[in-house]
Amino acid sequence: MKQVLILGAGRSSTSLINYLLEHSQTNGWNITIGEQDTALAKKKFPEASVIDFDIMNQTAAKAEIEKADLVISMIPASLHVHVAKICAEVGRDMLTASYVSDDIKALSDQFAEKGNQCIMELGLDPGIDHMSAMKVLDRIKSEGHRLTAFETFTGGLLAANDLTDNPWKYKFTWNPRNVVMAGTGNVKFIQEDRYKYIPYHRLFTRTEVIHIPGHGYFEGYANRDSLKYLDLYNLRGIRTLYRGTLRRPGFCKAWNIFVQLGATDDTYQMENVSEMTHRQFINSFLQYNPHDSVELKLAHYMNIGLESEEMYKMQWLDLFSEELVGLDKGSPAQILEHILKKKWTLSPQDKDMIVMWHKFNYIADGKPKEIQSHMVAVGDDSVNTAMSKTVGLPLAIASKLVLQGKLKTPGVHIPTIKEIYEPILDELEQMGFEFSEREVTES
Repeated sequence: MKQVLILGAGRSSTSLINYLLEHSQTNGWNITIGEQDTALAKKKFPEASVIDFDIMNQTAAKAEIEKADLVISMIPASLHVHVAKICAEVGRDMLTASYVSDDIKALSDQFAEKGNQCIMELGLDPGIDHMSAMKVLDRIKSEGHRLTAFETFTGGLLAANDLTDNPWKYKFTWNPRNVVMAGTGNVKFIQEDRYKYIPYHRLFTRTEVIHIPGHGYFEGYANRDSLKYLDLYNLRGIRTLYRGTLRRPGFCKAWNIFVQLGATDDTYQMENVSEMTHRQFINSFLQYNPHDSVELKLAHYMNIGLESEEMYKMQWLDLFSEELVGLDKGSPAQILEHILKKKWTLSPQDKDMIVMWHKFNYIADGKPKEIQSHMVAVGDDSVNTAMSKTVGLPLAIASKLVLQGKLKTPGVHIPTIKEIYEPILDELEQMGFEFSEREVTES
């Protein structure tokens, strides 16, 4: 019987664990969940074995990992390296949905020497984005065509039927902190053979309009660093390379207010947070004027009307209310995240939606060609979300392939090679996670 150790039973693990439990009996797998909150794990997955696990207790962690044939790490990303070091040392296969780090890349030879594999970035983004893009990129190259541009956008959004009473047309479907901190740091990409950079304070004013057939229009802003995909996707020489995040139209213009205020700053702690109200939080970034209201000062600062759509979005979030923030301390970014959670947390009946879109431009027989490809997935409710499925299921399918001996790629990898991406995409398609592809011709 194959022993599977899954580290972490949080929201991102739900679809993964359910899939493996469903297939465990027929395949002879024993599923063990390692979790610090064992009560939570036992409640969510009563049919699984649950053990207390803390990766920082290296002796106990190593003992549990040595019992496993496959280790799936769903703990916080910064802790994966501790799992990987043990797996490389004792010779165990390891999978995760998180980004591969330089520290884990450095373990590739150690994994390979023992005939084991560590495959990372097996989720949605990163994950399905790699796999679905490489499938088309490899096909274009195999046909002898010259690729000139590749653009890709992904968004975790609310499903269309849940937008009525929410002017932002948005709620948190994944890690709220990542949303608040989106775009901080360097944004760089290639456009028509020129390196381009967008400073953070301009990011949300530089958006693209994306049309998804059957689903309408979306707006996209650039991700931090598109350039690293030149080598990951073997795209050296390409003229345009751009990766971004999708939101509903109007989101970025309103979000830019927080950026311009400084409300997404995470570099310092604010004062008297325990006594701070929503209104005081916003006012603390505006100039002192005893005669003007906070609303008027904000409208003047951002050069928008008091009756504008952006001001309505701020009012809907109760940002001008005298409600206490509800934290004892925090940076501006932490306080903003806490306020947003009050209105942007999924209700039990809410359904989320994943939208992924790729555009490929290439030269075939001397003529310019364009392919657009997209996938849209809708969740069932606030627990069985589209995000949870699209993060967990590719990882679950990869786990099955490893356990069945059908996936053997010694060393540290991400799913950009056909041996990994082809069978995963095939099964995802059977589950309904299918990409629609069309050739676009210039009119």
